[in-house]
Amino acid sequence: MSAETEGTTPSPSGEFVQSLARGFAVIRAFDEHHPQLTLSEVARRAGLSRATARRFLFTLVTLGYMRTDGREFALTPRVLQLGYAYLSGMRLPEVAEPHLKQLSQEVGESTSASVLDGDDVVYVARVHTRRIMTVGINVGTRFPAYATSMGRVLLANLPPEELRAYLDRVELRPLTPRTITARDELEAVLATVREQGWASVDQELEAGLRSVAVPIRGRDGRVVAAMNVSMRVGLPGEDPHKVEHVLPAALAAAERISADLALAG
Repeated sequence: MSAETEGTTPSPSGEFVQSLARGFAVIRAFDEHHPQLTLSEVARRAGLSRATARRFLFTLVTLGYMRTDGREFALTPRVLQLGYAYLSGMRLPEVAEPHLKQLSQEVGESTSASVLDGDDVVYVARVHTRRIMTVGINVGTRFPAYATSMGRVLLANLPPEELRAYLDRVELRPLTPRTITARDELEAVLATVREQGWASVDQELEAGLRSVAVPIRGRDGRVVAAMNVSMRVGLPGEDPHKVEHVLPAALAAAERISADLALAG
């Protein structure tokens, strides 16, 4: 891979800024499983040469988005500014939060709202009653869309050509023994979600975690986000029909959020 083409996607026009794309590739090399990386690791994960990765890393250090001890690099809190402008400009989190709180109190479980970003769902609002996953969930947390209830709601409501493109490129990895990894099976599930208007996932993202999700619609009626209720499986006194019991409340909360979004314009 040459220095001119590494770590980038072919440009659809002459306006594509390759160096900016490489800079974001360096930032995206870091995640919850890789909070600290060496130069070689960054270069490998970002698909860049060591020399190119080094220039971007030290540029980010100079700008305050990265820190280094001389061997390993890590992101600094300043990198949150890159997403804060987007989140602060969204009406969804502020509109959804009181309804998520009300729903959480009503059903006694954690509630969240997310949007689709690339191949992942990204949490934009969350109300938690207790920690339900081994990985902490906060605003900005990302999970593969195909293995989550909110992701399936969002995928099911994509235009057909966008859904085909997603299915063509995504790798359906088994996150648990229950995760759907066959494309035809996932397509059938998404068709059901589209028809019934909600999705449930039973221990496909993490063992012991079950969730149900419903769509949030914008002013024009299109699905712009999803919200879910998450619950642990196998707890003492667990209600085996919990999903069916919380679904009406979740649908009602989503309708209220959608109505408020329409009024917010």
